[in-house]
Amino acid sequence: MNIIDSAENRSASKRFDPERKIDSELMKKVEELLRLSPSSVNLQPWHYIIAGTEKGKELIAEAAEGSYAYNKSKILNASHVVVFCTKTDLDDSYLELLMDTEDKDGRFKDTNAKEMQHDVKFGFSDRHRVTFKDHIAWMKNQVYISAGFFLLGAASLGIDTCPMEGFDRKILNKVLGLAEKGYESAVIIAIGYRSSDDFNASLPKSRLPAESVITRI
Repeated sequence: MNIIDSAENRSASKRFDPERKIDSELMKKVEELLRLSPSSVNLQPWHYIIAGTEKGKELIAEAAEGSYAYNKSKILNASHVVVFCTKTDLDDSYLELLMDTEDKDGRFKDTNAKEMQHDVKFGFSDRHRVTFKDHIAWMKNQVYISAGFFLLGAASLGIDTCPMEGFDRKILNKVLGLAEKGYESAVIIAIGYRSSDDFNASLPKSRLPAESVITRI
């Protein structure tokens, strides 16, 4: 299946088959999709919590009560659930860690290349930390890039998904102890295989026409 077919055929799964599980070899590819996500200046301001046990999914489902109860069965019946988390602070020590990692991975052909990347990474970060004071929102934007990348990648692997913003962030942050780790929850994506009675699977895809969303200049 090519990438356009994957985009055309994927849809949010409203019901998962609780009996079908993603095998361990495929889950390794799922984790690589997460790790390889793109981000502005390679910032990688995220952490992913993957629940593949009943206990883990029940913990996440605590955030799907009350007005968010419509998402509880998706969380519990999915094979796995991925919580996309955003860093809550952006300091120089983290940026230096990124620089050191890129250096070890051979990203810089010489000292000048490393200095240029240092200036770019710190320059963009300071712009958001100091000038715009929107670094939290900036980092969350990168997490959503990762989420979109993951949805398409999962579809290409034959995995069904359901992204969810309908959950209580305060509860999820608390039960996962995210604040103490320097993160906050951003989005949940349930993954697995849709049930045969998933009504959304038979509905036609609906998107605005290209003429209304694309301007060619």
